[in-house]
Amino acid sequence: MPSYHDDAIVLRTHLLGEADRIVTLLCKSKGKVRAVAKGVRKTTSRFGSRLQPFNVVEVSLYVGKSLDIVQQADTIASYSEAISHDYPRYTAAMVMVETADRLTEHDFQSSHYTLLQGGLRSLSAGEHEPGITVDSYLMRALALAGWAPSLEECAVTGQPGDHRAFVVSLGGIVSDEVAPAGSPRLASGTKEVLAALLEGNWPVVESAPAKNKQEASGLIAAHTQYHLERHVKSLVHLDRSGAEVAS
Repeated sequence: MPSYHDDAIVLRTHLLGEADRIVTLLCKSKGKVRAVAKGVRKTTSRFGSRLQPFNVVEVSLYVGKSLDIVQQADTIASYSEAISHDYPRYTAAMVMVETADRLTEHDFQSSHYTLLQGGLRSLSAGEHEPGITVDSYLMRALALAGWAPSLEECAVTGQPGDHRAFVVSLGGIVSDEVAPAGSPRLASGTKEVLAALLEGNWPVVESAPAKNKQEASGLIAAHTQYHLERHVKSLVHLDRSGAEVAS
């Protein structure tokens, strides 16, 4: 039976029988893989604790008929404990891994692996508020998929300008001339927050007023779900209680 090795992020797990788990992995080279980890729920398992969601592992797998089989897993980075014991971090991580799962279903790029690993590392270390970490991740992940919202030019006409209407179905910022009636208008400063989240410009994001960050978060959630063509279930549980109340 052929086998292979890869670095992988554990996206999620499901119980199988009395002692096994099905693990969904985002592998650095191979992309998304579903595999059976046999006996990992036994106390004698050599690597069961390593295959927890959000951890980064080096795995050895056998190629199976429908599901591959995990032969060995060694820890590269253990993020699960720090994330899972903090509810805002946990809900943010769940949004990130669910989005990565969807985006890599049919179109995997190694950049998706790198981006997700960086986001989980940042969450684990508490580098930024979980809410803005997940917002930045979503903006960058959508950009990798070719769905970055237009922020500097009208998404319809391509004309530059200080456009303030944001229409998800049209691709982002649009001019008043083409904006459908009732389209939301961005508050002053929100467009700059969206751009900073996409670029990873943390000083700009963290110093922005809470109202701008909240508006940006709502638009990013809508933009994400529109392009994924179905709800990201984890978004409804996203806990932003660690965010600043006001700026």
